[in-house]
Amino acid sequence: MEDIEIDELADPELDDPVFIEGLPGVGHVGKLAAEYLLEEFDAELVRRVYADEFPPQVNIDEDGVAELTCAEFHAVDVDGTDLLVLTGDHQAQSNEGHYHLTDVFLDVAEEFGATRAFALGGVPTGELIEEYTVLGAVTEASLADDLEEAGVEFREDEPAGGIVGVSGLVLGLGGRRGFEAACLMGETSGYLVDPKSARAVLEVLEAVVGFEVDYAGLEERAEEMEEVVGKIQEMQNQQQGMPTGDDLRYIG
Repeated sequence: MEDIEIDELADPELDDPVFIEGLPGVGHVGKLAAEYLLEEFDAELVRRVYADEFPPQVNIDEDGVAELTCAEFHAVDVDGTDLLVLTGDHQAQSNEGHYHLTDVFLDVAEEFGATRAFALGGVPTGELIEEYTVLGAVTEASLADDLEEAGVEFREDEPAGGIVGVSGLVLGLGGRRGFEAACLMGETSGYLVDPKSARAVLEVLEAVVGFEVDYAGLEERAEEMEEVVGKIQEMQNQQQGMPTGDDLRYIG
């Protein structure tokens, strides 16, 4: 195969679609948020993007059928607003691959008429958190006002080290192409898949783009993760209560 190949599966006419990127990252926040949109609204698979920069593997469906790993674009109708949602299980494995693939992703977005983009992701805190703040970055200062009204915080030098991967390049390369682009990053511990952080990001997107989401499905996943977190905390407490050092001589 070529370095990058695109399967064109459908060509719906979209009205000024908003490009949404939700590939894997910290806490799988962006991926979870994007895939939840596909679950909750009418979505049509329009493009598959294959690349030798993805890991050399196939995914197996419920019937045992193998499919080469890829990224996918779905056209989604959310309350009369068109979205072009990019999802997938992997990002590129090299710096060059990130640039080349993001250029292709932006090509597809332009092909469908998108001029506005949101990259969704997470920013790690290194600890379990109760209140989920969404941090933001934009290609132009004028784009920050609406996001701040929706509760997004803009902090100098955060996230530390900048935004890496496709999410960062959607802003960097997209801005050079004239996209009005923003990155929405939900705070997350970084240890586990984080439905609560994904919901915080979706609530901002919901307010800014203008649609309504039923969060019942995410709430169920959040409850499941809370059970996992509870078990982890219980194990940590037990470990902290165990004797250490010389005290271990007295066990058994």
